[in-house]
Amino acid sequence: MNATIKNLLLWMVILVLIILAWNVFKTGATAVEEITFSQFLDQVAQGHVQKVTIRGEEIRGTYSASAGRREPLFKTYAATYPDLVKDLRARGVEIEIQPLKDSSLVSALVMYGPLILLVAIWFVIMRQMQAGGNKALSFGKSRAKLLTPTQKKVTFKDVAGVEEAKVELQEIIEFLKDPQRFQKLGGKIPKGVLLMGPPGTGKTLLARSVAGEANVPFFTISGSDFVEMFVGVGASRVRDLFEQGKKNAPCIIFIDEIDAVGRHRGAGLGGGHDEREQTLNALLVEMDGFDTNEGVILVAATNRPDVLDPALLRPGRFDRRVVVDRPDLRGREQILKVHTRATPLSENVDLSIIARGTPGFSGADLANLVNEAALNAARFNKKKIEMIDFEYAKDKVMMGPERKSMIMTEEEKKNTAYHEGGHALVAAMLPDADPIHKVTIIPRGRALGVTMQLPIEDKYSHTKEYLEATITVMMGGRIAEERFLGHMTTGAGNDIEKATDLARKMVCEWGMSELGPLTFGKPEGEIFLGRDFGRTQDYSESTANQIDAQVKKIVTQAYKSAEKIVTDHEKVMHRLARTLLEKEVLDGEEVLQIIAEETGTDISRLRKSGPPRPPIVTPPGAPEVAGDVGPLVPEPA
Repeated sequence: MNATIKNLLLWMVILVLIILAWNVFKTGATAVEEITFSQFLDQVAQGHVQKVTIRGEEIRGTYSASAGRREPLFKTYAATYPDLVKDLRARGVEIEIQPLKDSSLVSALVMYGPLILLVAIWFVIMRQMQAGGNKALSFGKSRAKLLTPTQKKVTFKDVAGVEEAKVELQEIIEFLKDPQRFQKLGGKIPKGVLLMGPPGTGKTLLARSVAGEANVPFFTISGSDFVEMFVGVGASRVRDLFEQGKKNAPCIIFIDEIDAVGRHRGAGLGGGHDEREQTLNALLVEMDGFDTNEGVILVAATNRPDVLDPALLRPGRFDRRVVVDRPDLRGREQILKVHTRATPLSENVDLSIIARGTPGFSGADLANLVNEAALNAARFNKKKIEMIDFEYAKDKVMMGPERKSMIMTEEEKKNTAYHEGGHALVAAMLPDADPIHKVTIIPRGRALGVTMQLPIEDKYSHTKEYLEATITVMMGGRIAEERFLGHMTTGAGNDIEKATDLARKMVCEWGMSELGPLTFGKPEGEIFLGRDFGRTQDYSESTANQIDAQVKKIVTQAYKSAEKIVTDHEKVMHRLARTLLEKEVLDGEEVLQIIAEETGTDISRLRKSGPPRPPIVTPPGAPEVAGDVGPLVPEPA
């Protein structure tokens, strides 16, 4: 851009100089004799002057034929002479009076500015057309990038935790390398593969690995690159993209975030002539229309498969739909190994423990976790990353950095300690609740304190008992405030909101109430805007009253259960609160140890079933870490 501006300025200066030179040349093209004012008066008196032009003090004139001069033009300069015009009139001289003109550079620019501007615009457009291959007039051309073998490759070795997706894509690659192996059995090459999954699970990385594994041309483009302000541009770019694919067949075309152009038709604000819908129509025809594209495979990625048009999802267009979900325990460990290849790790780092302590993390979350751990280790000039750095990174990723500048009064700290202690006590005493991982009263993010629970293993469905236990744990903080401090605070607002929402889902969606195995309400939303507005009420007012009664019953029963646990273990509550005020952070084992000592119970009976989770060990000299992992019950205290 800077080079273009410099060239433009240079040409503008050149044009101005040309114009000024032309003016000078024009005025000097004919020889003009310069005479004195006295000579001028003598010539007038002798009748040798035919015409004069007066412009201010300058007088230009033309000699008559009787003068016999070789140069017919002359000029002179006169001071104030009141009788000049009278004398000229007496001698029959033709007189022309002209106003003064500013011949400076500014006046030249004002006079010729529009012309210069037009020439400059024309010059820039021509330069763009020559340098970019008619780029200025190529709105309908595809903006897909062709990945070459010389670029840095990402292979399947760099992708972990999505083994099923790798198998599906490996077949596509083998088909491109050896199509005869499949065609002799009547198999046809798939037209398209749709990668679906939550954000950060590695859909784009999978596509890049396909480009690295397959020795075929690989075009990549984003869904938002199709549609612009000009009508018909999107459809034209789709046609041009597949035209490039035909010329380079067999090849792979990757469209990232395809929901930008593949949303359901008929729901748009622009009707049938909506530009986005025309782009989708062109895409549908190119994928499987009257004119087939042999050897062109389309790989697309989206995290909103629910809004895609059904015609786009049918076999013949997207023959395969590959779900790229969040990794399980084994997948998380493999992903951590990939991201720590070039990272020096201390001997005390156990990636399996980190993987077990990060349920629900996606591949992007784990990559961020490793990066934050490396940054923290570098901050303390360590040569290797230690376990304490990963613990610090998990706290920062899940809850944000510590709010060290936030000053809390002793009363607020005491309230937070009892609130979080109530959560921890109820979670430890309920067999169906997840084990406690860490309790902290140090403000982080938007929370004044957090009680963190970690499931023993990855869960894909939940029992009614587990959901009821979860609601009971949420009620523990409010109960502790009422029972031991004698007041209520707004700190339990998030707990109550989550408990109510969970109870309503149990009644309306999962059929876990006395109303029976029924669902109430249907999801409602306007998919063309990407909005989900909740649920449509398809039941009577009397049923709505029954639903409210069941929701209230579930939450109230959980409240009473939490109240009984907290009341029966008053000594445990006081000691938990005192210990939190003293240490500010307690891990799960320390909480169970306090409960075991105060109740005289064997600590092994308090531990949840499943593989034991080792306590967090802080190496000598390492920075103190406050926080938790896996936010099942995060809330402001």
